Amino acid sequence: MMMRHAALAFVTGFMCLPISHADVYKWTDHHGRVHFGDKPVENASIETIDIKINSYQAVTIEPLTETQANNEDRTIDKKVVMYSTSWCGYCKKARRYFKANNIPYREFDIEDSPKAKKRFKSLGGNGVPLILVGKNKISGFNEKSFQQVYDKK
Repeated sequence: MMMRHAALAFVTGFMCLPISHADVYKWTDHHGRVHFGDKPVENASIETIDIKINSYQAVTIEPLTETQANNEDRTIDKKVVMYSTSWCGYCKKARRYFKANNIPYREFDIEDSPKAKKRFKSLGGNGVPLILVGKNKISGFNEKSFQQVYDKK
């Protein structure tokens, strides 16, 4: 169990970097436990994992296309929809902000729901959080940018 947490922390640690590339090696020990590392291990059958992580450097705001807006099964108003993951720091920050400011929102975890991931991709999602406010799409999160869009409604 501890090794899974260490492996998850190792892999998700790269999430804080801008678009990056790293060689990560994966192998299974004689007990059947999966390990990850940045160096290959001798006498083990290893698999090289190509990791390319996309994390937003700045928040971008753009209008939804007509097709994207029509594909969203929601009313176009002040409703807030967030596509997220459980491990994303900016998603956590957005959740806290929404709750602290009594902003109702719906959240879809793109790793837990294939349907949410499909909608996320159809919206042009490349990173999380992807937040919809009315007919606007916000890639990333900071309070000032969100409030700028939310107050326009």
